[in-house]
Amino acid sequence: MTVAVKAVGLHKAYVDGARSVEVLRGVDLEAEPGEAIAVVGPSGSGKSTLLHLLGALDSPDAGSIEIGGIAIAGLDPAEAARFRNRTVGFVFQFQELLADFDALENVMMPGRIAGWSAARARDRAVELLEEVGLAQRADHYPSQLSGGERQRVALCRALLLDPPLLLADEPTGNLDPASAVRVFDLMIELQRRHGTTALVVTHNPDLANRCGRLLQLDRGRLEPYEPA
Repeated sequence: MTVAVKAVGLHKAYVDGARSVEVLRGVDLEAEPGEAIAVVGPSGSGKSTLLHLLGALDSPDAGSIEIGGIAIAGLDPAEAARFRNRTVGFVFQFQELLADFDALENVMMPGRIAGWSAARARDRAVELLEEVGLAQRADHYPSQLSGGERQRVALCRALLLDPPLLLADEPTGNLDPASAVRVFDLMIELQRRHGTTALVVTHNPDLANRCGRLLQLDRGRLEPYEPA
């Protein structure tokens, strides 16, 4: 299952004290179903803001967004929550794993929230943990896992419901270089294996090159990016 992504003329501003700061200034984006796109850009350029808009975590001040042909910019909170649960898998720099749950239980969580039986969620979680080489660590708690292992658990959690869209915000930014390469390569491998459309924000051009297409967000606009 996969989706096309289309955003047209996205504008977003935030109030900073007495002034308004425009972060996105007419961003256009199209992603084909199953495509993996990396978005690079300087800190504060609006990369995370763009992902939040695409994932219906926030709404643009102007512009339109279609995910799989569904217009999401005007969804009310309940509709946005259903859309996120059904369509989007999120991976963040800080994994946000539940400390009192082991790896298996963390991965199962989206399924349980979606109303899956415990058995169904457990079976799917075990499959994913096996895919990322963590089957033997399923009963370990986040504090007992390395940073790379925690990020692999977070990736499994994001993919549990087979979302057609994966949004990853600096998924390796908190890892050492060697672990970052392993986790990023694994994420792209899983994305291709599952046919998921993916947008990945990263500050690392070397990792970005592992995606099929590179874009740069700078001064509020999104343009093709060619590493030096």
